[in-house]
Amino acid sequence: MLKKFFPLARLVKWARIYLELGKWRVTSLMLITAWVGMELASTTSIALKKIFFTLLGIGLIACAAGSINHLLDRQLDCLMARTERRPLPQGKISPWHVLCFAIAMTTLGTLILNHFTNALTTRLSLLSLIAYAFVYTLFLKRMTSQNIVIGGLAGASPPLLGWTAITQHMDPGGLLLVLIIFTWTPAHFWSLAIARYQDYVKSKLPMLPVTHGIPFTKIQILLYILLLSGITLLPFSIGMSGLFYLIVALLLNIGFLVAAIQLIKQTKPIAAIKIFHYSNFYLLMLFVCLLMDHFLTRRI
Repeated sequence: MLKKFFPLARLVKWARIYLELGKWRVTSLMLITAWVGMELASTTSIALKKIFFTLLGIGLIACAAGSINHLLDRQLDCLMARTERRPLPQGKISPWHVLCFAIAMTTLGTLILNHFTNALTTRLSLLSLIAYAFVYTLFLKRMTSQNIVIGGLAGASPPLLGWTAITQHMDPGGLLLVLIIFTWTPAHFWSLAIARYQDYVKSKLPMLPVTHGIPFTKIQILLYILLLSGITLLPFSIGMSGLFYLIVALLLNIGFLVAAIQLIKQTKPIAAIKIFHYSNFYLLMLFVCLLMDHFLTRRI
């Protein structure tokens, strides 16, 4: 009986490994923002085929970027409690296997985007891969405490990719969506860096809490959230979204600011973990409500 189900068990095992290599949680959130970018760029309904293949191509290239990040950071991952259980540190897969997987995902994603979407979106997707997997991972991450600020631009690109998939050129609306994620990124990652402070000390990475101290980082998180609170109102200001989005954005921003103030007052790591998780919820809800507002406005 066990032998009968063994192939299925192996399939599930490898599926989990590949999903972890591709950082499926992060990639899923990226794909939602890319879909929102597509919808906001269009004034009419988008064919499901277009949506499916565009998101598939972007997702495959994002998985490749995540896999290369795993590959290049495998020595650092062994030093950190947060990452020591990843597939490479645990010996579940070989570096050569990860490299082949990344090449395959990049090739397939590129072919799909080039055939079903357009050349600009394909080039921007590959540029994002290079910026995250190589420029950020190999250089910025190890060289400067502003690593996540500068490198955050690569992670902020998905809504622009969705936008260009429809328009075939870059517009202020698509760039505004990038700006929202770009401004959101420091508060998101620095809260995690505070919660995992000892990990980053051990790894000797120049994360802001290590180089400038935790109190200073907390103030920076608050300042970035204040800046983000203003930027997230711009879609309503320029007519990209309506009143529904404005109300939700205001409520989400208030929640983020309250969490930041609590983080400053408290010293326990759990406060940093809470704001990290809230930041994920914040970005997801913000883009989902942008999408909902767009559909409501179209119907009206």
